[in-house]
Amino acid sequence: MTKRFAVILAAGQGTRMKSKLYKVLHPVCGTPMVEHVVDQVSKLNIDKMVTIIGHGADLVKARLDGKTLFALQEEQLGTGHAVMQAEEVLSSEDGITLVVCGDTPLITAETIEALLKHHEEQSAKATILTAYTEKPDGYGRVIRNKDGFVEKIVEHKDASQDERKVNEINTGVFCFDNQKLFEALKQVKNDNAQNEYYLPDVIAILKSQGEMVSAYQTNDMDETLGVNDRVALASAERIMRRRINEKHMRNGVTIIDPDNTYIQSEVVIGSDTTILPGTQLAGKTVIGEDCVIGPNSEIKDCQVENGTNIKQSVAHQSFIGSNVNIGPFAHIRPDSHIEENVKIGNFVEIKKAVFGKGSKASHLSYIGDAEVGSDVNIGCGSITVNYDGKNKFLTKIEDGVFVGCNSNLIAPVTIGKNAYIAAGSTITDDIPAESLSIARARQVNKENYVSKLKHNQ
Repeated sequence: MTKRFAVILAAGQGTRMKSKLYKVLHPVCGTPMVEHVVDQVSKLNIDKMVTIIGHGADLVKARLDGKTLFALQEEQLGTGHAVMQAEEVLSSEDGITLVVCGDTPLITAETIEALLKHHEEQSAKATILTAYTEKPDGYGRVIRNKDGFVEKIVEHKDASQDERKVNEINTGVFCFDNQKLFEALKQVKNDNAQNEYYLPDVIAILKSQGEMVSAYQTNDMDETLGVNDRVALASAERIMRRRINEKHMRNGVTIIDPDNTYIQSEVVIGSDTTILPGTQLAGKTVIGEDCVIGPNSEIKDCQVENGTNIKQSVAHQSFIGSNVNIGPFAHIRPDSHIEENVKIGNFVEIKKAVFGKGSKASHLSYIGDAEVGSDVNIGCGSITVNYDGKNKFLTKIEDGVFVGCNSNLIAPVTIGKNAYIAAGSTITDDIPAESLSIARARQVNKENYVSKLKHNQ
């Protein structure tokens, strides 16, 4: 079987992004552009993949560690020069080398595989991935001969009037016979306005040697979008979001308004779940089956089990069990663990807390740094007072506890099993199981006192 190799071009600074962040690390639906490309190429039968890095090299290496080999382009002297940096790793190999830019996050493994297959079937020494567009201005035109093979690539500024009428454009994705590629790269000159070595010049060199150059036209122009500025980044985000949403819908997820639903690329969603408008699902979130999420909910890096409803709420880095009801306007902060059949109601904030099965905090409460047992009822306005200004302390509420409204539990404190706390109490000491605790001043009524106040005014 013919060996396959890949070179990912990811060394450019991306000045048009006007950003401190290295261009190929700008995210599209939560994943850096270059990682989208590497992940798609990794789905193929590739023997070696080399990513050419330059600006922000350490950050790119950290993000792609274990997925690819790397070669450093210290000076950015053009795409041909970038591919030359892979010579040490690849030049002695026999096979086919794919070259793809790291700023084309929409490219798919299926299209690349079709390109490679076409290259092999045509026995070509180089094959160009092309696309058809009604608006080819600014793109290099692919000029074919009468047999359908590539005669040349001509840039728009150099094209004749007839050549400018050609609607087939060069996408910047190529595959080559590996040996022919590195032989031709040695002949590429930099006698141009930018003094750079351009990869498309390899095509002209191979043609001059009488070698066959083929082209494969993709059906989807969107796949070839190169992101050079924030406008193109937004376009890529929109196309990728549509692609992700369509995948989930075809897998049995109901998305009420796909244009206003934001699901990142690594999210997993079970069948018969409904996603309502304005919802954002991010990171490595996993949503089970038969859930209802939204509207206007934000969930990041969470595991949500079957049958759970999360309405107009935020949840980050937490586990949420089955048949849980959250919201509206609840906030589940990191490291929370919520078991099945729990209710977290409106304006309740949970932080680094465990909630046992069937427990409830229905409204207007803060539960932080706490272990809440099963079948606990936390009344409106109750707070675990977990911070003394220097340290955080644990509140432990055992099974079956009833916490009356507007109670303060001053940590560290343990509330024993089936205990009751009277409304308005401030608890500073442990409460034994099966006990009623009342921690408030006795009410005193001073009759006719209001008239004295008015007299003094």
